[in-house]
Amino acid sequence: MEITVAGPTGIRMSVEQLAPGFEAKTGYKIKGTYAASGLIKKRVIDGEQFDVTILLMPIADAIASGNVVGSSVRPLASIPIALAVKKGAPKPDISTPEALKKTLLAAKAISYPHGAVGAASGVSVDDTLNRLGVTDQILPKVKAGGGMALVLKGDADFALAFQPEINDPGVDIVGALPAGASTPSPMVGLISSHAKNPAVAKALLDYLASPAAKAVYKSVGMEPAS
Repeated sequence: MEITVAGPTGIRMSVEQLAPGFEAKTGYKIKGTYAASGLIKKRVIDGEQFDVTILLMPIADAIASGNVVGSSVRPLASIPIALAVKKGAPKPDISTPEALKKTLLAAKAISYPHGAVGAASGVSVDDTLNRLGVTDQILPKVKAGGGMALVLKGDADFALAFQPEINDPGVDIVGALPAGASTPSPMVGLISSHAKNPAVAKALLDYLASPAAKAVYKSVGMEPAS
């Protein structure tokens, strides 16, 4: 027996850690599909069938599609943008918006998914640059598409990404971007209108919002929903 879940790449590690507990309890094996958050939302809106969907806010368009049950929305966690450097490299100061601004301006090259289709992390970083008033100065330094690989090769001073997605052993996470410069992206779970077994889908959603799940979210750098 199988239950399907679709969500952004940043939730994959958490779901995989939680899966054995749910599978032992229910007998249902979790089959996950993960991609950029915007692409997952598009697949849901287009009618692709999953039992449980995890989406980043806003979700009005997904609910309007009729493919998810609006009344089933459960806040799970918020995902912060974090800055990563090559392992062992000096860690720049990002403790305040002003410190982050200086760090960005001092960099020769940075990596983040600017302009990538469906990349909510890119949208979030773009918003940060706008808040800091440095968009015009920073965009010429951006090397898009390479992610952590560019940092490892020395082609970028640092990379910006959703914190749970930074899991390369060759980089160090400096920390989440400071409040005032960046707002963590809220993530919610919903039951699909096409769920093969709505009761099991609800059980999975409850499990993903449980205290055990919140502990896992916190361990990978997310902020569990209260």
